[in-house]
Parts: sequence; C-alpha cells; structure tokens
Amino acid sequence: MITIVCPVFNESKFIAQLLEFCSKATPTEKEIIIIDGASTDDTCEIVKKYQNENSNIQLLHNPKRFVPFALNMAIEKANGNVIIRLDAHTLYATDYFEKIIETFNQTSASIVGGPMRIAIGTPFQNAVGYATSTSFGIGNSNFHFENFEGFTDSVYLGAWKKEIFKTAGLFDETLKRNQDDEFHYRAKNLGFTIYQSPKIKSYYYPRNSYTALFSQYFQYGLYKPLVLKKIKSGFSIRHIIPTIFVLYLLCLPIIILLKWFVFLSPLVIYFLLNFIFAIRSKKNTLQVSLAYFILHISYGLGFIIGTIKLLFK
Repeated sequence: MITIVCPVFNESKFIAQLLEFCSKATPTEKEIIIIDGASTDDTCEIVKKYQNENSNIQLLHNPKRFVPFALNMAIEKANGNVIIRLDAHTLYATDYFEKIIETFNQTSASIVGGPMRIAIGTPFQNAVGYATSTSFGIGNSNFHFENFEGFTDSVYLGAWKKEIFKTAGLFDETLKRNQDDEFHYRAKNLGFTIYQSPKIKSYYYPRNSYTALFSQYFQYGLYKPLVLKKIKSGFSIRHIIPTIFVLYLLCLPIIILLKWFVFLSPLVIYFLLNFIFAIRSKKNTLQVSLAYFILHISYGLGFIIGTIKLLFK
C-alpha cells in the first residue's frame, strides 16, 4: 500500500486535476492525504467533493501553513509502507506510482524520485525552465537533469519508505524552504540511499513572473546556510558561487571609482557565458538571460542574509 501526501494552499485551479490523477492511477490500494495550509479559495470544498466519491481521500488542516508541518502531519497518519509526496503545480505520468515502486524494488534504495522535468507553459515559464535545467543556471544539481540516473544526494519531491522516519526523524519544521534537501542529506548521512530514475516522470510549472522567481530562489538561498550548518556533508561549491558573484557586484562601485578596470573582466565573462547559454536555448534569449541573472542574484543575496542571520543568532 502507498500513501500519497500533498501540501496545498489556494490550489483551486489545480487540485481537481491532481485528485483525478491520484484516484485513477495504479496501484489501486492507496490513501491520499491532502494537507491544506488555510486556503482562502475553494480548495477544501473541491477536496470534500472528491471525498464523497473516494473514501481513501483524507483532508487535514495545517494552521501553521508551511510545508514541513504539513508533511509531518501526514507522515504520522500514513498507513502505507511507501510515502509519496506530490505537488499540485506538477503533472504526472500515468505510471508515476508504478515506476516509483519499480525503482524501489530494483535498487533497494530508501528514497527514490525522478528528475524535475519542465511542463510547457507561458514563454516566461519555458525560459525559466530552460535556465533551471542547465549547469550555468543551477550547477551540478542532478535532479534538474532529466537524463541522470543513479544514486544521488536529493530528488525532486521524493518517495520514502516509511520505516526510515523511525531512524532519520521527521522534517525540520524550522525550515520554510529546503526542508526536503535537509532531510535527504540527513538520511544519507545515516546510511540510507537515494536513487533518481528518469523513468519516474513528472512535469513542473515554474514561477510565472520575475518577482515570484526572485522570491522563490531568495528563500532557497536564505535557508541553505542553516541546512549546511546542520548537515555539513551536503555542501557543494555550487552553493556559494552565486554568493561570490553578488559580493563581487557589491564591490563594483569601488572598482570603478578606483579605476581598477582589469577587475571588470569577471563581469564581462559572466555576461558572455550568460549570453551563450541563453542563445543555445532557442527560446526568448532576453527572458532566458534575465532568468539566469535573477536565479544567481536572488540565491546569492539570500545566502548572504541567511549566513549573517546564523552568525548573529
């Protein structure tokens, strides 16, 4: 038996599609737990309508709203021996659950998942999707690369054998973001294995505005220092490159004032690489280029502020 868990907030546009998929997909022996974070739209009403037709659907209410609280509530109530997390803004292949179970059986991993494929959306979403699936955009994070298969550090969304929570504990409720990374790093430190299979197919809709994208990656950067403080083995050079870039940009006025023009070469190299990767996208070059810049600036700035908060905590 599997338990499907999905934290939601104001998802009236997507929740029916998600519940239709969950109800019809095999295996049939499953329970579906929706955890609502105090939605102000009719998300809960839609879930209740589906509950009338499917007794396997549960609706939990999460007054603390944030994702780690929702996940922990659901895990404690889960009856399945495999717990699968879903996201309402993601589309799933019809065999999504089957491929997860198949990957567990074939690899004996404790945690499995697929790569973050990008759904076809608006031109801006397509540009962001491309930017977040290249090494220039996000470094060597495996779950952004749809052809990667093998043992890894973390996976998109994730499916977990319930038994691992007895040893690894639950999700860190102090982390509004990156709680999945922290849990996966922690589980791996304890000897549990994580496997990514491209056969597990899902398609994610990226943020649809520059401000939403900035906010998302700023928060990723903001909470990453706390994650790395807890789990030092999770550190990768990709985590600090955007920070170094932002610090460099902050130094530009001094560089220009002192006429140290030779130190402008890193900026030239950055925008040259940015342009080359944006051209390769064969999409809107300007949008891809701006997406790269926002990803790097927002994450780096968040990481700096997160580090300062840790130092003065």
